[in-house]
Amino acid sequence: MRRKYEITTGEALAWADQYPPVKIWLSKIQRKPESAFHLWLFCKNSGKDPNQLLALKDDPKSREVEYLLDNFVADERIDVPDSVKIKVVIAVKSFFKWNYRDLARASGKIEFIKQKPYRRHSKEELLKIYRATQNPRDRALITFTWSTAIARESLQKIQWKHLEPDWEKQELPHIGLPDVLLKGHGRSKYKGVEQHTFLTSEAKRDLLDYKDYLERKGVKITPETNIWLNACEPFDPLGYSTFSKIAVDLTERTGILFSWHDARRYVETALEETKINPNWAKKIRGRKIRGEENPYSRPAIEQLRSAFKEAVPLLQFTTETELDSLKKRQEAIEQIVKGLTPEQKELMATHGIRLTKKAPKPEEILKDCPDGEHCGDGLPSALNVDVKAGQKEVFEQVSETQLLEYLRNGWQIVHKLGSGEIIVKR
Repeated sequence: MRRKYEITTGEALAWADQYPPVKIWLSKIQRKPESAFHLWLFCKNSGKDPNQLLALKDDPKSREVEYLLDNFVADERIDVPDSVKIKVVIAVKSFFKWNYRDLARASGKIEFIKQKPYRRHSKEELLKIYRATQNPRDRALITFTWSTAIARESLQKIQWKHLEPDWEKQELPHIGLPDVLLKGHGRSKYKGVEQHTFLTSEAKRDLLDYKDYLERKGVKITPETNIWLNACEPFDPLGYSTFSKIAVDLTERTGILFSWHDARRYVETALEETKINPNWAKKIRGRKIRGEENPYSRPAIEQLRSAFKEAVPLLQFTTETELDSLKKRQEAIEQIVKGLTPEQKELMATHGIRLTKKAPKPEEILKDCPDGEHCGDGLPSALNVDVKAGQKEVFEQVSETQLLEYLRNGWQIVHKLGSGEIIVKR
């Protein structure tokens, strides 16, 4: 099989050993083989070795290296895809940074034009993916990730100790991840960044099933045990690439393309729809918050849990939530209304039945009816039964400008309509 490049990623470290500045640089970063390979690729195309590149910056005012980097990015004759070029740019700038000869920030800039919209999976698609899993681990992994928004890089390192004590007894268990497990690994500007997120009830259910499966297989679980292990002996921790293989396998079985990063957008969308504080949303997704040292930027876990609870109906997809049942009820009623005659619509108006506003109570429907039994006659049976049954909870349809006041008065978000208005309940 013919090689595309003279050396492989694995062989790049042997090349790097020839140059002390490269060895010093690699000792300070995480992904050594990949970074060494990307630096080699730049050296090959620029015709200079690492020592010669550094010499070009002996004069801090010199911009020769920056121009070499710009040419590498712009030259279409270089048979390197843009996805690799951006990694080369990152590696080269990192190499110069850790040798204290920083390059100009504008150098090597690549503008990407997004060809396709971001994926946003429906609950039906997620349920299909979930049902295509073949073991308790993968089922738990799907609901866990689409509940917590934990990134793939952190998934491979998370341990049972990161769940709160007695998490099995909590309705929405809390998970706290330290900075070393997150983007940036706690270095420089990422120092002190933490992720505080939660499991929905369905994610908790699947995680308990998975834990029980491991214990029945003889796996001794301690607080330091990695959560995500191979589904069969020897039950080693899952590697970074294995998570990709799981996603590829599920995509092939379902025909639905997805990645673990899609789960972060899914959770973010749900949090936005519940109008959660943006800083709290960042905390749940494990992102850095400006002024995080300030007390008000460190909400108590219970405050976060309460805010997260508002998004649960939007997150869960394996069982029908109140939101789902309300949506189906609304769609069913809309279908009924399409078939109403003008006389039936007039009858509804007479009794104050408004399908897009709060559901009427029995006493409101029957208040003008002498016998209290036949005022619904003439309406379609499905609508008639629904009206007479009434509801224990009060639902209303409000605009976004009204939403804040309703939330302050104890109302909860149930569903966001396509028109932009929101259904709330009390």
